Amino acid sequence: MKLPTLNQFVFCLATFTCIFGIAQGDPNAPAAPASNNNPPSVAAAPQQGVLMPAQPAVVPPAPDIDAASYILIDANSGKILASKDPDLRRPPASLTKMMTLYLIEQALAQKKIKPTDPVRVSKKAWSTGGSRMFIPVDQDIPVSQLIEGISIASGNDATVAMAEYLGGSEDTFSALMNETAQRLGMTNTHYTDASGLPHPEHYSSAKDLATLAQHIINDYPQYYETEGWFSQKEFTFNGIKQYNRNRLLWRYPGADGLKTGHTDDAGYCLVGSAKKDGMRLIAVILGAPSDAARSEDAQSLLTYGFRFYKTYKVYSANQAISNPRVWQGEDKTTPAGLLKDLYVTVPQGEYKSLQASTSLNKVIEAPLKKGQPIGELVIRSGNTIVAQQPIVALSNNPQGNIFSRAADALSRSYHGWFSSGDKNSDDNSDNKENS
Repeated sequence: MKLPTLNQFVFCLATFTCIFGIAQGDPNAPAAPASNNNPPSVAAAPQQGVLMPAQPAVVPPAPDIDAASYILIDANSGKILASKDPDLRRPPASLTKMMTLYLIEQALAQKKIKPTDPVRVSKKAWSTGGSRMFIPVDQDIPVSQLIEGISIASGNDATVAMAEYLGGSEDTFSALMNETAQRLGMTNTHYTDASGLPHPEHYSSAKDLATLAQHIINDYPQYYETEGWFSQKEFTFNGIKQYNRNRLLWRYPGADGLKTGHTDDAGYCLVGSAKKDGMRLIAVILGAPSDAARSEDAQSLLTYGFRFYKTYKVYSANQAISNPRVWQGEDKTTPAGLLKDLYVTVPQGEYKSLQASTSLNKVIEAPLKKGQPIGELVIRSGNTIVAQQPIVALSNNPQGNIFSRAADALSRSYHGWFSSGDKNSDDNSDNKENS
């Protein structure tokens, strides 16, 4: 490699120092994660290329569940803790109403409807068979009461009334349900109605229903946790008191949802959720042999998950993990982080062995838009990837003026003269991988 002359060196060094100053520290070093229980290997940037061996954790097999299909997941990380045929397509019965309620949540949050809106009960809604709220035909019922009639009494009449109110007809609303299922990644789900009445083309899976439960809980916490749509135990309408069929609400500490279902084809079904010490789990049981069995099975799965696993919030959304060098930009660096909170669920005692690594693009050039991917964050336990998310720019960084761009060009030339000889190493010098 040809070295610069002494005059070139002095000129470049003086120019670089005057324009930029001497950099202090590594702008790419990961910031401390959000958890208050961070192990040293995650709280600071680990040594490059070094992975600590994962500590062995004793986790017994999941309980033996006598159901056609089931799954247990963490609501925040999405980690599957136990499952049996989670993608098996099954009749969901009244678990269908979870999607109806999710779309009601969405409409309320977007202010398309209000809780006080009157809903006229059609003859079709009034005459729908199965479980009922016992709403009178041709009368106006507030949205808020219909929500209770769906979530607590599992009323098919209330469900059809809301489907017609939101979609104009139940068929149109069913199409909206299917579009939403596709958007949420529910690949083994198809709806033909809003309430879950039997139909050969009406099906879902344990995994898809767990995904839907995650969105119900996390997308609209104001309705799930604050207003407690799914945790109410009883409901009285028109002088008739009905009780929530979800036995977990009475029997399992921290249980606050979500829905039961039953038909001859579907068997006894349940989507249950409970929260303990900040950790929330979701259990889905499809095709249990009895009402008592679906409740006992859900309790067994939830207890297993809370006993042997723990969930940690490692990084928060919009938290600066690094501040990489940005070439040709108005600003010399741009804060980089994650678009959403990053949670990990690991066996009890394994968290301290986790390792965080960031890998940024070799060259990051302006203009940068907020949310633009520029790298990846990976959490490992030994050689196993526990979680990963794209690293994105947390703010806009437009192109700089002609003088700053010219100075950047000079700076990159300066780096190139003193590189290791790799023709691309001048691009790598400011944005290294942190492992």
